[in-house]
Amino acid sequence: MALEIARRFPVEIIGVDSAQVYRFMDIGSAKPDKLILSEIPHHLIDLIDPDENYSAARFREDALSVMREITARGRVPLLVGGTMLYFKVLRQGLAALPPADDSVRRALEQQALDKGWPAMHAVLSQLDPVTAGRIQPNDSQRIQRALEVCYLTGKPMSEMLEQQQNADFPFRVFNIALLPGDRSVLHDRISQRFATMLEAGLIDEVRLIREQFHVNGDMPSMRCVGYRQVCMYLDNEISFARMQETGVFATRQLAKRQLTWLRSMSGLQIFDCLENRLARQIIDLIQAQRLFS
Repeated sequence: MALEIARRFPVEIIGVDSAQVYRFMDIGSAKPDKLILSEIPHHLIDLIDPDENYSAARFREDALSVMREITARGRVPLLVGGTMLYFKVLRQGLAALPPADDSVRRALEQQALDKGWPAMHAVLSQLDPVTAGRIQPNDSQRIQRALEVCYLTGKPMSEMLEQQQNADFPFRVFNIALLPGDRSVLHDRISQRFATMLEAGLIDEVRLIREQFHVNGDMPSMRCVGYRQVCMYLDNEISFARMQETGVFATRQLAKRQLTWLRSMSGLQIFDCLENRLARQIIDLIQAQRLFS
């Protein structure tokens, strides 16, 4: 849909995707191919190597910089994704969370070694049930950070995130959301998507990245959906069939979280992404709104 808009209106696409920022992670992140990239300007993809880190704060800084450059050229930024937290941070800014504390993190890691991360998730459920409800019991990184914030501030992270800093965002926004009218069709597409990625060489892509950059399954890049499961397969932790099963399941969970984010947002123009006339409907809406006049 973004490509359809870009072919009809003076826009440049900005990726809002925490996996596409990594170089060499092409198949598993469904990155646009070279032909599309040569036809339509894209920004904020292929920014860093897989052994580097990228944050929501850096995304906000990068996105605002690119948006100003695009508008200075007399064109319109079209943000497409993906990573819903990035959208929120871009519009609202960042909460004043404390920086990482090595001693607290080491203590939490030791507790996790003794009890397991599901038990740590149970602790978080007592201290911050709102945040715990958004995190899977085995998501060690997010559990650790949420507990760290609780212990350092004495407050739930969810409460602090509600108190966002005033953010400078000098843009008028028009939101288009694509939601599936039939969840079963979405699930079928997710299964086919993961199978297609495997056929396209996802396992070899991950193997080469691991060899070149010496990353492991605990690195942020390799925790991306699909990459995590392939890493586990390459480490002989799971079978090929189990890798396929968990990869599809993780993608479904990601889609579910994205839909939850979207339903919590206001001011959306919502369309059924399974509608046959989807492109025509959205193009007509954009023209009716006179967004480019």
